[in-house]
Parts: sequence; C-alpha cells; structure tokens
Amino acid sequence: MNTIKVSVKDRLATITLDRGKSNALNRELITELNDMLKNITADDNIGGVILTGTAPFFSAGLDLVELYNYNEEEAKSFWQLFLDFTANMVSFKKPMVAAISGHSPAGGCVMALACDYRVMAEGQYIIGLNEVPVGIIVPNSIFQLYAFWIGKAEATRSLLSGKLYNPEEALKIGLVDELVKNESLLTAAERKIKKYMELESNTWSQSKVNIREALIAAVSADQSATLEKMLAQWWSPATRHILKTILANLQRK
Repeated sequence: MNTIKVSVKDRLATITLDRGKSNALNRELITELNDMLKNITADDNIGGVILTGTAPFFSAGLDLVELYNYNEEEAKSFWQLFLDFTANMVSFKKPMVAAISGHSPAGGCVMALACDYRVMAEGQYIIGLNEVPVGIIVPNSIFQLYAFWIGKAEATRSLLSGKLYNPEEALKIGLVDELVKNESLLTAAERKIKKYMELESNTWSQSKVNIREALIAAVSADQSATLEKMLAQWWSPATRHILKTILANLQRK
C-alpha cells in the first residue's frame, strides 16, 4: 500500500492516511482505503477502526491537481468512485472513529462525517464542506450526510456559503464530538472506540444500520442524474477558471 498505513492491536485497526503532507484524495488513496475497509468488514478478528492522518492535516480533500488534468472519461470514473466510496464508508457496520489530526476540508470532512465519532486536534485548523466556492456541485447524498450530524438548517447555510469551521466552532455545532491536544488524539480516539467495541457487536452494528437507514439509502441511491450535472459544471468555463486559479495559488505556496 502506497497511501495508507495500517496497524492492528487488540482487535483495533488504526488506518493512517499517508500520502504526502496533505493526504489529498486521489484515485489510488481512495481505492486503497476502500479495499482496506472491505477487508476489515470481512475480518472477524478486527472489531473497530480508527482513521487518522498526520498533523497539520487529516486530509485536504480531493486532489484537485490530479483531477484537473483528467479527461472526461477519467473524471466521470473518479467521481463515481468517490460517491461509491462514500456510500461504503457510511454503510460500514463496525465502529469507526475519526482522529482528525489537522485540516479537514471538503473530501476530508466527508470521510470524518462517515465515522461514528470525531475527535479533533486543537489548533488553527479548518473543517467543513467548501465545494460550492470551488465550483463543485454538492450531491444530495453528501448534503444528507452533513445534515445527519449538524441538522439541515446549519448544513444548508454552511454548505451554500462554503463555510469552514475552526475546531471550537465545529465542536459547538456538533460537527466534531471532542477536542484534545494533538499528542492526546489517538489516546482519546482509542478510549471512545473501545467503549463501542466492549458492547455486543451484532447489537451495536444492527443499531447503527437502523439509525442510518435513511442516510444509507440516500448515499446508495442511483446518482447518475446528479453525476451528470456535477460533470457538466466541472467542465464549465466558470469552474475551470476557479480551479485554475486555485492551482496557481497552490503552486506559489
């Protein structure tokens, strides 16, 4: 595996995103993480997962540098992959806790939202969904995932403005559940997930699926029509201009 590291101890798998400084999500990282979660689902020797990164990032979201250079066929297959990956994360039956080690905008936030509990490191970090200002149409499935945790009103306001929250703001609205110092991040995440893992596993998993029934239906639904709209906007001159400006700014840093 080139983009993630995995360790297992006492039936707990810790997956660390490990793709450069920012853990930007490209096809390889998403595929490796998706495959690993499928393997863990089928492995009775693993009872839970902690998903984390390395400060100052959890994940910066989708790798816009790579995506910008995709042709139409590559772009379509990537977005389908990402939507399927999101559905698989949301439907994951075992306990999964996000140990958010730093910045977590856009796709990074989506991964954290799919988890059952979010512990975030204190610091000058950001988290939230900022796709709209970037020119990316947010599908209903992602909105429903956002609203599942912070409510439809807050999700609507923040999504349409592309608001990014600092850790204290994120805690206040329920986007994250706990703030700790970075050196205590994994300890706090382990403490929480072990409480989940102590409970009868089938009862816990079935309850999770029941609670998420409408959400799982939303992320698992046929999104072909939405995808076509997303792709049409992705290739529009307006969005290409925004993306080109973003990439130019990244290259200057």
